[in-house]
Amino acid sequence: MSESARDEAGSWREVLTGSLAPRFALILLGVWLNAADTLVAVTVMPSVGRDLGGFAYFSWATAGYVMGALLAGATAGQLATRLGLRLAMCGAGGVYAVGCALSAASPDMFAFLAGRLVQGLGAGWLMGFCYAAIGSLFPARLLARVFGALTTVWGVATLLGPMVGGLFAEAGFWRGAFWSFGGQALVFILIAALLLKNDAPRPERRPLAWGQLALIAGGVVCIGVADMTGGVAATFAMIALGLGLLIVAIRLGRTAVGGLFPRSASDIRHPVGAGYLAFVAQCACSIAFYIYAPATLQAVHGLGPLAAGYLTALGSLSWSIVGLGVAGLRDRWHGPAIRAGGLMILAAVALFVWVVPHGPVAAIAAAAMLMGSGFGISYAFINRRIIAAAPADDRALASAGVPSARLLGNAAGAGLAGAVANMMGMRHGLSAESALAASPWIFAAVVPLAVVGAWASWRVGSPRLEG
Repeated sequence: MSESARDEAGSWREVLTGSLAPRFALILLGVWLNAADTLVAVTVMPSVGRDLGGFAYFSWATAGYVMGALLAGATAGQLATRLGLRLAMCGAGGVYAVGCALSAASPDMFAFLAGRLVQGLGAGWLMGFCYAAIGSLFPARLLARVFGALTTVWGVATLLGPMVGGLFAEAGFWRGAFWSFGGQALVFILIAALLLKNDAPRPERRPLAWGQLALIAGGVVCIGVADMTGGVAATFAMIALGLGLLIVAIRLGRTAVGGLFPRSASDIRHPVGAGYLAFVAQCACSIAFYIYAPATLQAVHGLGPLAAGYLTALGSLSWSIVGLGVAGLRDRWHGPAIRAGGLMILAAVALFVWVVPHGPVAAIAAAAMLMGSGFGISYAFINRRIIAAAPADDRALASAGVPSARLLGNAAGAGLAGAVANMMGMRHGLSAESALAASPWIFAAVVPLAVVGAWASWRVGSPRLEG
């Protein structure tokens, strides 16, 4: 590469040295706090449950966090404009640190879940503000390198998150995991306060999508508390109500000003609607594994927290590796890759019904990698087709709505898995017997979601949409 071409593209030396290096470290730290949090939390959750009780609310540690991140992420762009970047970043770090402290110091499960919700809010704002800051903190020629580094952070979090959670859990000090992340948040606040300019807030007149956010929150809560209604019929009625509220929230995007999703998101005949449905359904069916597999691996298969955390993380690791491997596929292979990904996720979830409770552990690991590979082979190409199929004036919103769709699926799936787990007896505590009884039904309940995800992927992967 010539010297002039290298200057135009920017270099890693420019990112890692001089005045840009602290900015780069700030962004990486903010993304790390979000990326590693969930993997740390699911690794320590069996220890949290044994210490605090409240197994009936086990899945809410994830559902509450994800719901907080969804609500915060939807408002991050406008808050960054209204508050100014410095105040917004410091405030997000403060909210996240408070959430970590609440979780770490919790005397019971309800206080812990409140902490997780606050952590989710802080993490959602941290992520949104960090991405908003990149454009103003770095010259355009370096943006590709900065975004590439953020992808690496997610991969590193997959490797280190289970280790952090596992080490604290095996030491009998799960609270230390949350104290450590709270401490990192304080470092983030200090760097942001010293580094960022006190930029003046700017007026922001776009309305926030409060109606959609309220419907989404209500839908997730209905699904999560469905098992507490006292009867099977009432339980399924609450689940149906929750799903109905989520559908209404998405359909609201057709008429709402400042909505979370593009106008075509609710039309499953359209590539955008089918793509969003694939993301919601596939994330909803996969989150059950990340919540309940670590607990079952420890209670039934005798693994320690560290080993259980790493086995669970194989799904995320496979996603990253396969995603990088297929990134250069030609356009004509995008459709087959999307369809193959949906079928792989469906096959993995179906396998979980048997292998998670009964083993062997190697089969659980293989199914986790199959699921992660399904996401890796299809995720980027579905995203690309969503953006390509959206009307020109909706493309930015179509792209920005993908993370919200994924979080929506995670929150709804966590609520559903928790409801089924509690119906099958896990509300009374985690033991080999309760895990063996509940695990098959937890994964059987999300198989229909995997079927819907595979069907939607098949539509998005239609040859008519290639190129």
